[in-house]
Amino acid sequence: MAQANRYHARHRRHRRVRKSVAGTAGRPRLNVFRSASHIYAQVIDDDQGHTIAAASDLDADIAGEIAGRPKVERAAAVGAAIANRAKEHGVAEVIFDRGGYKYHGRVKALAEAAREAGLGF
Repeated sequence: MAQANRYHARHRRHRRVRKSVAGTAGRPRLNVFRSASHIYAQVIDDDQGHTIAAASDLDADIAGEIAGRPKVERAAAVGAAIANRAKEHGVAEVIFDRGGYKYHGRVKALAEAAREAGLGF
């Protein structure tokens, strides 16, 4: 029962934040999804309704170099990858959407690595 409450609490937080956070063509939204095993990131233009860039620790080019590493280090690799992919599409500034998760651990590692790789938010 506690698991369901935690799931619904995260979704309530995410819906509350999404009321005011929206990505545009000039400044898209960097969305983070964290499962128990993996982490995913997308750069989304909400005006057009499409994903500009995406990365996860399951991507073939990322998974090879991070195999066997702790989840926080894998999240940092995903953050660097999403920043590089976003810059390839001409995106320099984003709005960070943590998806209702606390800014801690893997989410924080992904955000800081994206900043270090040159993505502004």
